[in-house]
Amino acid sequence: MQIEAIVFDFDGLLMDTETTLLECWQYEWRQHGLELDPANFFADHGGDVTAERYRRLAAAVGPGFDYETSHARRLSYRDELHSGLGLRDGIDAWLTQARDAGLRCAVASSSHEEWVTSMLARVDRLDAFDVLAFGNEVPSPKPAPDVYLLALDRLGLDPGQTIAVEDTPHGAAAAQAAGLSCIAIPNPFADPARFTAANLVLATAAELPLQDAIALISTEPQHNPDSSIHKM
Repeated sequence: MQIEAIVFDFDGLLMDTETTLLECWQYEWRQHGLELDPANFFADHGGDVTAERYRRLAAAVGPGFDYETSHARRLSYRDELHSGLGLRDGIDAWLTQARDAGLRCAVASSSHEEWVTSMLARVDRLDAFDVLAFGNEVPSPKPAPDVYLLALDRLGLDPGQTIAVEDTPHGAAAAQAAGLSCIAIPNPFADPARFTAANLVLATAAELPLQDAIALISTEPQHNPDSSIHKM
C-alpha cells in the first residue's frame, strides 16, 4: 500500500520540549535549595502530569510551599528557554521533503491543542501540517492508540497508508496499536533499546532523508519487534 501521510508526535520529537521541561523543573527545585532527581521524572505515558510534579515539590519543600509563586516562576523560566528553541535536527528538512514528495503531514500528540499550536506557530511551521489531533480530544493518552486513530480519521486514510514518527517507547506503542509503522527518533531521555514497537530507530532525522527512511520501513515485516532496524 502506498504511503500517503506522515504522522508526527510533538513533544520531544518535533521540538525538544522534554529537555526544557526537565530544566524548568530543576530550576524551580533549586529555588528551594533542593535538587530534582531526573531518574523518575518522565512518565511512561502521555498526558499532563503537572499536578503530580507539584505535589512532589510541595512535599519536598514542606508547609511553606507557595504554589502560585512557584508556578509563575517556573513558567517564566520555561518561556525563556523556549525563546530560542527550534525544531529538532533534521525535522525541518523532513517536512520539506514530505511536501515535495506529495505526502501529507499530521500531528498526533497527547498534549493539549493550545500548547502544540502555539509552539509550532512560534517557529512558523504550523502550516506544514494538514491535520492535527490532540490529547484533550481523546479519552486516553499514549500508549493508547486513541490520538492516532483520531488523526487517521481526519486524514481519511488507513493505517497502512501512514507512518508515525515518535520519540518515546509509549508513543511508538500507541502507533503500533493503531496499526501504523513507526520511525523512532528517541529524545535525549529515552532509551533506544526500549523501542521494540518501532520499525526503524534513528539518532536524528538528519541521519537519513525521509524517503530513504520510508523505503527502509517498506522492506520490513509490519510490527515485528525482532526485525526492527536500529540505526543509532
